[in-house]
Amino acid sequence: MLEALAISTGVVALGEVGDKTQLLALLLAARYRQPRPIILGILVATLANHAGAAALGEWLTRLLDPTWLRWMLGLSFLAVAAWMLVPDEVDDVQADSHSRWGVFGVTVVAFFLAEMGDKTQIATVMLAAKYQHLLVVTAGTTAGMMIANVPAVLLGERATRALPMQWVHRIAAAVFAVLGLLVLAGVGSG
Repeated sequence: MLEALAISTGVVALGEVGDKTQLLALLLAARYRQPRPIILGILVATLANHAGAAALGEWLTRLLDPTWLRWMLGLSFLAVAAWMLVPDEVDDVQADSHSRWGVFGVTVVAFFLAEMGDKTQIATVMLAAKYQHLLVVTAGTTAGMMIANVPAVLLGERATRALPMQWVHRIAAAVFAVLGLLVLAGVGSG
């Protein structure tokens, strides 16, 4: 269980640096200058999104033959490793500060939608399928999102200038590639 938590947290924290949702966090922080509702919105959106993704991952383990699942997981990890090397761009946030939802609601909706089909959501599905522990994987991937996004909200653009994004993406890609190769080799599958 500790391994699932640590891997889930680390992989998502690394994968999130420079990701479109981190750029979205920077945009929201610059636009609204209200860190507390933005951070809470990120937390709520991530919990909802990643709980659903982890549930899908666990469901796939019951649906698929273990050999097929292992190959799908291994190849998916390798695909995400390649995807990590492609830089993200954030779409324009069409949010009005006078929205009936306020900053918190705008953040929840924007983050939930931005995470749909994102690398970290797909990683959550794969990690839940590998570790078969919905709560631990959801907690880990959510912690990873918060580790990457809270500093972005609090420190703004200064934080992103100090980090060599290209190296962070390379390290995250290497982690996903190693996980993919380990899964394909059958390491940890009993």
